[in-house]
Amino acid sequence: MAALTKITKRWTLSAGILAYRKGARGLEVLLVHPGGPFWRNKDEGAWSIPKGEIDAADAPEQVARREFAEELGTSASIGPLQPLGEIRQRGGKRVIAFAGEGHFDPTALTSNTFDIEWPPRSGRRQSFPEVDRAEWFDIEFARTKMLSAQVELLDRLLAIAAEGYGK
Repeated sequence: MAALTKITKRWTLSAGILAYRKGARGLEVLLVHPGGPFWRNKDEGAWSIPKGEIDAADAPEQVARREFAEELGTSASIGPLQPLGEIRQRGGKRVIAFAGEGHFDPTALTSNTFDIEWPPRSGRRQSFPEVDRAEWFDIEFARTKMLSAQVELLDRLLAIAAEGYGK
């Protein structure tokens, strides 16, 4: 009789920042669009907060700040962070999120890059930006643009703003 092996699925854990500012349209949030060929023609429901994976020894806030800088560039600044809690995305990825007042001009985007074989099975490796666009959105428009599991972060940000934080 063959030995049974227990298969466990390891969920990835990430940390990210929902940057906000007071704009002409009221409260606005900064979202990023993933780079690379898989996301090229996807828009609604594809945008995200800047985030990255946490290693066992990393503090979530440090990872969130590091990924914010790596995905946007050194011109992006973020103030003190307020915890927004954790969400679970489709596929099981858990994201620990923070909110902070940010300053960033999307035209100054300088994202880090990643390499993949593209086209598939071509033997050629190409480099793509991790983030190909960043944009400030008012809350209601952001709801249509961001990954569905992350929309809850907007409600959490609004609850904090209603208590006087960030006004």
